[in-house]
Amino acid sequence: MNLTKLLTNDRGGQIFLAILALVAVLVPILNLVVPAGSALHMPTYTVTLLGKYLTYALLAVAVDLVWGYLGILSLGHGAFFALGGYAMGMYLMRQIGDRGVYGNPELPDFMVFLNWKELPWFWHGFDQFWFTALMILLVPGVLAFVFGWLAFRSRVTGVYLSIITQALTYALMLAFFRNEMGFGGNNGLTDFKDILGFDIQSDATRIGLFLASAIALALGYLVCRAIVTSRLGRVAVAVRDAEDRTRFIGYRVEHVKLAVFTVSAMLAGVAGALYVPQVGIINPGEFNPLNSIEIVIWVAIGGRNTLYGAVIGAILVNYGKTYFTGVFPEAWLFALGGLFVLVTLFLPQGIAGLLRKRRKATQTAPPAAAQEGAA
Repeated sequence: MNLTKLLTNDRGGQIFLAILALVAVLVPILNLVVPAGSALHMPTYTVTLLGKYLTYALLAVAVDLVWGYLGILSLGHGAFFALGGYAMGMYLMRQIGDRGVYGNPELPDFMVFLNWKELPWFWHGFDQFWFTALMILLVPGVLAFVFGWLAFRSRVTGVYLSIITQALTYALMLAFFRNEMGFGGNNGLTDFKDILGFDIQSDATRIGLFLASAIALALGYLVCRAIVTSRLGRVAVAVRDAEDRTRFIGYRVEHVKLAVFTVSAMLAGVAGALYVPQVGIINPGEFNPLNSIEIVIWVAIGGRNTLYGAVIGAILVNYGKTYFTGVFPEAWLFALGGLFVLVTLFLPQGIAGLLRKRRKATQTAPPAAAQEGAA
């Protein structure tokens, strides 16, 4: 992967990756090196919060890939995010061993409570991290492939496709709420102890998870950038702008959609897997269709069709959510809805679009000396 070629004509992406690298260096220093009594010390809580924001940013980039460059308004990416989270949660539950409340070395506590006699077949293998990492990619990817194969071959498009993706998410939420599914029911999976043999609550592990999230975001951005600058990406944009014409030219439109949609789902799964150990729980509430709608709002506010705009939107909106839910908890949803309406009316290209316009205006403005000479 040639980074120079990928980031050519991507000034926003270059700035984003530079800032991400700087943050990845500064945060561990401020948390582990700077003394706790110093004003510059960053508490572990803040590190965890930043790590969570980075996983949201990766999820937003995944949505921007299919919405901004393929024209598919997916309202179901919360499902892929949750499936990746459940895969990681299953691994973390298997690492507890006999340290659970009931002391069963094989069965998680909720299975003992529900009188399960043996570990379900689909839990086998999750005691190994390599298998878990494989499932984090495969489970969302296979679901997206099967769903996309059926939907795209049937030429379901527009609002109908959005509704179907939302229905998929809602169906999964209802299924995972059931105790007999073997995923903890409405309580989900929690009370994690270790990850890769390290205490999940320690400061060093929290820094490790933060750095893993930063690396995953950078790699996810570069993967998406590689796609949109490739021949596949150019065809995807053609499908977005004129699907029938692209099909008549001879391109297999359903194959283009399927490839991009599947990669996007796998990125969402990685985001979910990094999210779970940092927040300490995964439950069926993550499948809530409202979560998927909120992701779309992040991308719209940040600026679709830019990738780095999705990062801006995800971080700003979630920071605002963290702040305002503490100060004005009852008004947060109204604020979010109002922000979405204002951006739609006055910033149709989002914050990234506004930044690009200002940069172009600065580049095309004549120098002050030339203006004075003309006068």
